[in-house]
Amino acid sequence: MREEKYDISGMHCAACSASVERVTRKLPGVERSEVNLTTGIMTINYDEAQCTQEQIIAKVEKAGFGAALHLEHPAPAAAQNAEDAEAAALRRRKTELIAAAVFSAVLLYVSMGQMLPFGLPALPLPDLFSMHTHPMNFAVLQLLLAVPVLYCGRNFFHGGFKSLFHGSPNMDSLVAIGSGCSFAYSLVMTFLISDDPSYVHSLYYESSAVVLTLVSLGKFLESRNMQKTKGAITALMQLSPDTAILADSGREVPTSQLKVGDVVLVKPGARVPADGTVTQGESSVNEAMLTGESLPVEKAPGSEVIGGSVNENGVLYVRVTRTGDDTTLSRIIRFVEDAQGRKAPISKTADKVAGVFVPVVMGIALLAAVIWAVAGQEFSFVLRVFTSVLVIACPCALGLATPTAIMVGTGLGARHGILIRSGEILEITHSVDTVVLDKTGTVTEGAPAVTEVLPHQCTSDDLLSAAAAVEAVSAHPLANAITAYAKEHGHGDPARPESFENLSGRGLRAELGGVTVLAGNRRLLEESGVDVTPLSADAERLSAQGQTPMYFARDGELLGLISVADPVKETSAAAIRQMKEQGIRTVLLTGDNRAAADHIGALVGVDEVIAEVLPEEKAGVVEKLQADGRKVMMVGDGINDAPALTAATVGCAIGSGSDIAIESADIVLMRSDLQDVPRAIRLSRLTLRDIKQNLFWAFCYNTIGIPIAAGLLYALGGPLLSPMFAGAAMSLSSVCVVGNALRLGRAKL
Repeated sequence: MREEKYDISGMHCAACSASVERVTRKLPGVERSEVNLTTGIMTINYDEAQCTQEQIIAKVEKAGFGAALHLEHPAPAAAQNAEDAEAAALRRRKTELIAAAVFSAVLLYVSMGQMLPFGLPALPLPDLFSMHTHPMNFAVLQLLLAVPVLYCGRNFFHGGFKSLFHGSPNMDSLVAIGSGCSFAYSLVMTFLISDDPSYVHSLYYESSAVVLTLVSLGKFLESRNMQKTKGAITALMQLSPDTAILADSGREVPTSQLKVGDVVLVKPGARVPADGTVTQGESSVNEAMLTGESLPVEKAPGSEVIGGSVNENGVLYVRVTRTGDDTTLSRIIRFVEDAQGRKAPISKTADKVAGVFVPVVMGIALLAAVIWAVAGQEFSFVLRVFTSVLVIACPCALGLATPTAIMVGTGLGARHGILIRSGEILEITHSVDTVVLDKTGTVTEGAPAVTEVLPHQCTSDDLLSAAAAVEAVSAHPLANAITAYAKEHGHGDPARPESFENLSGRGLRAELGGVTVLAGNRRLLEESGVDVTPLSADAERLSAQGQTPMYFARDGELLGLISVADPVKETSAAAIRQMKEQGIRTVLLTGDNRAAADHIGALVGVDEVIAEVLPEEKAGVVEKLQADGRKVMMVGDGINDAPALTAATVGCAIGSGSDIAIESADIVLMRSDLQDVPRAIRLSRLTLRDIKQNLFWAFCYNTIGIPIAAGLLYALGGPLLSPMFAGAAMSLSSVCVVGNALRLGRAKL
């Protein structure tokens, strides 16, 4: 079986993606076909002996959509051209949306301003366009204002009717039919005004225009958010340097030309071009972009380095062990691509019923018209019934039920610093029952800080004074943490050492006031003959908690110990407690050692701790939980979290994290407060409740309104519903739906 990916164009909703799946699954030899609406990618498994690429593309195009083979790693120029084209299309849609909003606002003023209820005076309008003295001018003015709006919303008519003709009606079909019927009926009434001015009361141009404008606004916001999610792959690719320096010749060659066994020179501040092993040199390497840990890792001959990590100080010679698609960075890119290409776990409710709702409504309208025609009614009566059914069934309420609630919900989230990528994510977050938390930068602060100061046969001030003087000349994160702590405690202007030596992998040696001062790990002090036994127990205790103890000695005598660690955020324990109150299981996932992970897990109260996990294994942990039936939210902040973020049911990034983690996530917490996780889940649950209420009232309205519009009351001796009152009822249903959605904006998170 062969697996391929195709870029599918022309999709607008879940009904579209379902249609593509349905037609491709009918091809001979196709075992699986899944379409991701968000990414526009179809993943298909098929037998090459029974099916070809040409057949797949032809089948998709016959269904009314476009298809092209997906490029896993497009050339930079091609990728840039595609991004530019997409950005240009989004700008064009924005311009059209603004134009549609302006024309719709004027149209509402003209049409509704002359028919204010409760005896209110009509809004001022030149007599030339008065509905009473110049009804034809009044109608033609509305026609001229509505046409630009319909042009701006032409995609609804093109996509909606095309889907309808292919037997896969969607939300675009509903909008197109409702708006189109309102416009068509109004156009007919406009021509009849010259014979009977009373038809001026049967115009629904504003209905056709406003529906298109509001739905276009929701589509635009969704497209804009979706565009941002596509930058994650590009940003990951940019982490790998374009060139590398060969150690034997000093030549600079493209990274893509490196072979296994090549030895490359990595200068201070440069990125490692590929995965490899250090053959010569010592240095600190920042692997935070892959491991998520804030502290640099000391490298010496024999140490493994990861392509894309940053060499901080010394010169390294690295023998390449993996290149191309085999590197750790390439694997992470592939994980993100695979996760983004998977089918979304839920489809919009309105799209699910669209395939039944549209033909049923059209069938009822046609059936009612035929029955009244057979009963001997005039054509005008029959047309009135047919149009009334279509107008009252215009999917304003149905079309607005979901997007209005989502717009209000996302706005409420934004006010609380919770940015939600799309409406679909807002819908599905309510189902989350397991939250997986990255440790560094998510549960913890993500930056080292001094946790304990333990002097030995001296005062704390004496220890801090010496430590600040030595560490002030180092740029190491541990040194920065100590100098910052010393400054807070009155040692902001330490003496400067006369000489200074960086001992890679061990610490520092400095001459301070003619005396040798050592700062570093146990190995450094023992090599220098300093007895660290008095503080060994404390050092072991701190190390077991995942902290980094640093010894200090002066003139061969132990001064004391300063411990540095990544402290737990103040709000982490409270956030995890709130999640448990919501019935959610919490899991701490980290690449850190087991002792440190268990210590942090116990402090914050998580249900489970999974430690010593490699970057590419994090997504596997998430997938295993999902395979067990869990709905997983992954919360992280590092690039190493990107695959897990995209693999999870919902990916949630801490706002202070890396750009790539944010771009890969579905939800971004701008305040970097873990308590926003339970707030986001509550927001989703409130929004989903609002959507269900809106859909209930929308369907309830149609269930009651359509039979009345079809003439049921008239047949029982009552009045016949005119299209004018049908339009009023339709508008009222929309007002109820929008009002209920706005009520969500006052909710407390």
